[in-house]
Amino acid sequence: MAFQCQRDCYLKEFVTSVVSCCPAELKREINGKKETLKGFNVKLQDTILFPEGGGQPDDHGLIGDVPVLRVTRQGPDAVHFVGSPLEAGQEVTVKVEWGRRFDHMQQHSGQHLISALADTMFGYKTTSWELGRQRSVIELDTPSMKPTQLQALEEAINEKIRACVPVTVQLLSIDDPAVEKVRSRGLPEDHAGPIRIIDIEGIDENMCCGTHVSNLSHLQVIKLLGTDKGKKNKTNLIFLAGNRVLKYAEKSFSTERSLVSLLKTGADEHVEAVDKLQKSVKLLQKVSNTPCFHVFGPN
Repeated sequence: MAFQCQRDCYLKEFVTSVVSCCPAELKREINGKKETLKGFNVKLQDTILFPEGGGQPDDHGLIGDVPVLRVTRQGPDAVHFVGSPLEAGQEVTVKVEWGRRFDHMQQHSGQHLISALADTMFGYKTTSWELGRQRSVIELDTPSMKPTQLQALEEAINEKIRACVPVTVQLLSIDDPAVEKVRSRGLPEDHAGPIRIIDIEGIDENMCCGTHVSNLSHLQVIKLLGTDKGKKNKTNLIFLAGNRVLKYAEKSFSTERSLVSLLKTGADEHVEAVDKLQKSVKLLQKVSNTPCFHVFGPN
């Protein structure tokens, strides 16, 4: 089935009812420290909180006034882990943490756009991707990308964003012939219900369970930060979309101002200034490590 969060990705509040509530445990890792929380797994009649899947992390939010710490999918159901019990049959208002949700929408739709154009322009297929906390990575099936290709790809991506291209969702039955024509890396073994297709008009059709923007203009801008060598002759393409680009620019400018103050040079001279400092430090270390010979005169 498609959850309400998949039918309307922009819905921030939703009234539904509790189907079941069972004692459960949640294992998680925070700052490298593993912990086990005792709580409850709650199933709702429907939900606007996305369960992790398709490379996209889960949503955070509230059921009533109870924080939802994790949302996972079990077959056709979304399971919400909470710290306090809820009564079966109870009507509840579900609220999504919108900042996190919209960020995920921007990164995920951005990935679809980047993957589609990388394939169209250069024949580079996407083999996997990761939506990270600070930046995201697309694994491309190519041993390398030239700087000119990266620049051309970024320009094409942002041109599509400025063109305000619509993004729509189609629900198809699994035996629909149209399913064979869309881009896909396969379905999970426990998939149930219709096939969900994300259609970027005239650019891409891709099988996907995630939450997405309704128009490419909502991505605002995409910045390709560069590439790293991936596994088995693949290339990792690092990118930011939407608000992450603005935060990156703000942080970069703040760092630049701090360096101007510390190095007493303009931003364009920072690399040269740091290079000189490093050479000076190495020279001092070399001098300090040189044995000193003292000549003592007669008493």
